[in-house]
Amino acid sequence: MPKPTTIHFEISERKVLLRIFDVLLVLSSLYLVSELFDLEYFNISEEHWVWSIVLCVYLLVFSTIFELYNLQKASNLQKTVKNIFAAVSLTVLLYLFTPFYTPKLPSNRLQILVFFGIITFTLFIWRLAYIKLISAPRFFKRILVVGDSFDIELIAEALQKSDPNYQVIGYVNTDINNDEQSEFKNLVQIDVNVIDDAIKQYHINEIVVASSYTEGVMLPLYNKLITLLEDGFPIREYTQVYEEVTHRIPVQHIDKDFYKFFPFSRSNQNKFYLFYHRLFDVLVSVLGILLSTILLPFILIGNLVANRGPLFYIQERIGKNGKPFKIMKLRTMVVDAEVSGAQWAKKNDTRTTPFGKFLRRSRIDEIPQFYNIILGHMSIIGPRPERPMFVKELSSIIPFYETRHVVKPGLTGWAQVNTSYGSSYADSLEKLQYDLYYIKHRSVYLDISIVLKTLSTIIFYRGQ
Repeated sequence: MPKPTTIHFEISERKVLLRIFDVLLVLSSLYLVSELFDLEYFNISEEHWVWSIVLCVYLLVFSTIFELYNLQKASNLQKTVKNIFAAVSLTVLLYLFTPFYTPKLPSNRLQILVFFGIITFTLFIWRLAYIKLISAPRFFKRILVVGDSFDIELIAEALQKSDPNYQVIGYVNTDINNDEQSEFKNLVQIDVNVIDDAIKQYHINEIVVASSYTEGVMLPLYNKLITLLEDGFPIREYTQVYEEVTHRIPVQHIDKDFYKFFPFSRSNQNKFYLFYHRLFDVLVSVLGILLSTILLPFILIGNLVANRGPLFYIQERIGKNGKPFKIMKLRTMVVDAEVSGAQWAKKNDTRTTPFGKFLRRSRIDEIPQFYNIILGHMSIIGPRPERPMFVKELSSIIPFYETRHVVKPGLTGWAQVNTSYGSSYADSLEKLQYDLYYIKHRSVYLDISIVLKTLSTIIFYRGQ
């Protein structure tokens, strides 16, 4: 029986590893320095245990916002260094401004700089070690795909794009209509009879079955997979792996069996969750409207000078259960943007005014939607509401598109923080995959993740 010969970490394991070592190493470094050099500002003791808890919470929150736990960016040293500096700066700044739960300011203000330097240096050394060791090819997860030849490249690209440490090595072709050898870049085609040898030769960690033909997994291959499974070798179904790695639902591969794979989240019917969700919607919306009054004079001047036209625009969108409602936004396009009819919004859309581009990228144009949220048309978090004509068009060509309407549309959402504007069928399909993942896994934890990712979008000026 071939056993996996390399060590690898799952996505969740690497994210947990990063968080645990961020906290442990920072606290250890601060403890060591306070013991050796009598750091007056911060010390770890039973008497002041709250100081450490607050520091860890701030560090984890800002590290999440600045994408230190985004595995693609965590593998890039240049981006990691920039994000460490930003995360530590805000962590220390907020730590200084909460004196009831953190140490009083030291008489020697230089110690604050030392405090900042210790945290920054510790995280830099640890993340450098992570990039050089754990993100190295020796820890890649190497998989063999069992599937139809015309799907292999798409499968490999989707998995490796979402997780740089997830490497598709080769495949077993199950397309009974195409027995010819197919060649794909950097992928090895493996015959059923030599799977055992291939696992040893290429150090395969896992087999992923992705055949869309029920008869595709022929008897010899089926028997071989059963033997491997009985011997303890990990074999998984593609849609499960795809969902885990990409955090999307692969509706294009599930087809008519979709509802077998898509149990709706219990949170959709949980009264406590729905109450919390509505309370969160109202509180954030009221706060957002109050804070927006500070920006109102600048918005009015910008619209008067650079937009020259109505400040708001109102448009019909589709809400929960397919019911239409009127959405309100700050106008970001020229007055006659759709004189020729409805059009998809695009990246670098020429109809967008210079001031409108600023409003979009900073997400300020979304502020009036707090009014829609208070009225109950929308939620803070949910699928983006789409226009009726586009819903009708997309529903006719994308399977299960209407499913996104089982929850309220949102100001932000899982699709919004993971993709850009949808300007094509492919973009809409990708956004739907994210929306369905949210509906399936809807929870307080996922909501918090979306809020933090939204803050990252605003901070990094990525709105579109």
